[in-house]
Amino acid sequence: MATISLCMIVKNEEPVLERILKPMRTVVDEIIIADTGSTDHTKEIACRYGDQVFDYVWKQDFAAARNAACERASMDYWMWLDADDVIQPDQLEKLRQLKETLDPKIDVVMMRYAAAFDASGRPSFTYYRERLLRNDKTFLWQGRVHEAVTPKGCILYSPITIEHRKEKAGDSRRNLEIYRQMIRDGEALEPRHQFYYGRELFDHGEYEMAAKALEQFLKEPGGWKENRIDACLLLSRCKSREGDPEGALGCLFRSFLYDFPRGEICCEIGRLKMEAGEYFQAAWWYKQALLSLPDESSGAFIQPDFYSFIPAVQLCVCYDRLGQREQALYYHQMAKGMKPEDPAVRWNEGYFSSSAYIPKT
Repeated sequence: MATISLCMIVKNEEPVLERILKPMRTVVDEIIIADTGSTDHTKEIACRYGDQVFDYVWKQDFAAARNAACERASMDYWMWLDADDVIQPDQLEKLRQLKETLDPKIDVVMMRYAAAFDASGRPSFTYYRERLLRNDKTFLWQGRVHEAVTPKGCILYSPITIEHRKEKAGDSRRNLEIYRQMIRDGEALEPRHQFYYGRELFDHGEYEMAAKALEQFLKEPGGWKENRIDACLLLSRCKSREGDPEGALGCLFRSFLYDFPRGEICCEIGRLKMEAGEYFQAAWWYKQALLSLPDESSGAFIQPDFYSFIPAVQLCVCYDRLGQREQALYYHQMAKGMKPEDPAVRWNEGYFSSSAYIPKT
């Protein structure tokens, strides 16, 4: 049976830390926690469950902090979690079974990360992350922010899901300021971080700067395919916010240079076509979204609703405005089957049930 060291970095996580440490203590063989400057009771909680809890002087570098924790690991594999992560009981049992049956040839175990949720608690934003790594000192974190470990060797994609459940808002500008400090220090941003810098700018409403950063990323060789596709989507949204729908469409079509159309891309094209009153074309693109199959093993950021619920709801609207009421009702029923309590579904249900609705034949 494999042994596991859980390695974490924390700061002021008193409200949530026990929530993840208590269940994980029943599975892992060692818990190592680096505290980067807590002023609440985080360290007391960490000491209750941890085998090694130590102070780490924060250096504006997440990779360095994580490496400081992981280098103390003594088990066969090390695993990372954030303090505000959650593992549900059924997923904890899957992790226990994985530990008992893991082939020693495996170097990296990828696990699904659910990072956002809809009103019903279903994951609305997911992707795979490297989660369990062989402790042979060859796996290192890289990147001051948006840090990651490059998977290599024999890789296993596990069905285990870790949930990221924030209880409080963090410093929304922290990552952006770290990138800006890197630039001021003359540090060249490698392609991955150029992309994330553009994302941070976009998230903070600096659309002109975001567009420049993302264009720079797309010009550079070596950018990951999935990041390039996401960059095209973000560029399109920058153009939309600047009042340039044609430019926005061009950015979306540019993504097809890198791979098959993604559901997120198809839905964005559909949205732009709807805004232009081109409902027939919009419907075509929403149908493509329904036909698309997300590949979670690609490592891409996946928003499941863009492959199911969103195109169904929008197809209902498109066909209603085209006067094709039976088709509209068909897609309403499809959306209703997916999320019967969604406000858009409930509104449409009232619309189709009202006397104002007279099916055309």
